[in-house]
Amino acid sequence: MILLTFNILNIEAEAKKSSEISDVGRLKIAEDNTKAILRILDIHDIKASFFVEISIAEKLQNLIKAISSKGHEIAFYNKSSNLQEIENVKKNIQDLLEKQIRGIRQKDVKLPQENLKSLEFNYVSNIDNADILFPFKRLKRDTEIIEEDGLSIVPESISPYSQLPYNDFVFQILPMKYYQNMVFETLKKDDFVLIYLNSWQFTDFKKYKFDIPFYRSLFSGKKMEDKLEALLTWIDENDMATSRMKDYIF
Repeated sequence: MILLTFNILNIEAEAKKSSEISDVGRLKIAEDNTKAILRILDIHDIKASFFVEISIAEKLQNLIKAISSKGHEIAFYNKSSNLQEIENVKKNIQDLLEKQIRGIRQKDVKLPQENLKSLEFNYVSNIDNADILFPFKRLKRDTEIIEEDGLSIVPESISPYSQLPYNDFVFQILPMKYYQNMVFETLKKDDFVLIYLNSWQFTDFKKYKFDIPFYRSLFSGKKMEDKLEALLTWIDENDMATSRMKDYIF
């Protein structure tokens, strides 16, 4: 099973000195990028899970409704929000959608599992910081979903073919043929492959002048759209199964 997920969040990088990009502008970029992702998913009739960063979720209500109306899952991405902030946003978005938000993803700030369970989340999908030198390190990590106190813990996937994680940077930088081989080999060994991408990777950095490392701008924007299109075409051609996170876990 392929679990395709997207993190909707504003790009953190500062604008270059010659340009200025407001918070509203950053939000518009995230929204436009997400709409591009949705168009590609629609073409292939593939459903995914979208993890919306909590601090911007209530500013993206129309986008969230559009994502949900197309059959995709809405979940949360916690960047730095506290428990009360998460609870308030969760209630408001659930009222908006008339659906329960089951999943949450964490990276730098990781709240205790008992706190997440108290907010009635059913699963947590934690991700790690990607080190530019990680291809030279052999990674070892449990790749099975475990349940602790009624909360499903979903780990990042790692390829047994290359020992690379299926994070945002690996997708952006690897040739698609190599990436497809990773997926194929992983599914021979594991029950699922969890892939995650960030909405900001679909930004046209020639148009929007952010001060980001060169390696992060490579194959971004339209090239990311083309890579996602190529991956989904390959999935279709090989009749590979995909699922939203909540459906696969439960």
